[in-house]
Amino acid sequence: MRITVISDSHKSERTVRRILEDREDSKHIFFLGDVTPDIEDMNLEFPDKKFYIVSGNCDYFSSFPTSDIETIGGKRIFYTHGHTLGVKHGIERLLETAKQLNCNIALFGHTHTSQILYEDGIYLVNPGSCSQPRDSHKSYAVIDIEEKGIMPIIINI
Repeated sequence: MRITVISDSHKSERTVRRILEDREDSKHIFFLGDVTPDIEDMNLEFPDKKFYIVSGNCDYFSSFPTSDIETIGGKRIFYTHGHTLGVKHGIERLLETAKQLNCNIALFGHTHTSQILYEDGIYLVNPGSCSQPRDSHKSYAVIDIEEKGIMPIIINI
């Protein structure tokens, strides 16, 4: 099972579309906020994909929640933009929330920097920003969930 994780597109719908076109192998798409209109109607263009969307600090009038949980391939995934958990100042609150919710994976954005961590049995994955990176490369994440384990990677674009 392969999922794609996108965050912080900031009005770059074209970039989001290109990622979705390139990721034909992903049927599950997580969008972690900051300009949800960039992905809201993509389900019409990509009806074979399932979209999981949360709002970020720049999604002022969004009806999407700021966090949610989904189970895919038998793994519980907590996903959030991260601003409500203070991820710019550390991952402690994110990790604690994921642990309390018995999740195997925690997805977050907001920092515009990509990273993959493994703490206390939980994968913490930030795909970075697909349009306005703070770590010199636009990026998104792909996570393979298999019977043998979880394999997250960052894809630079």
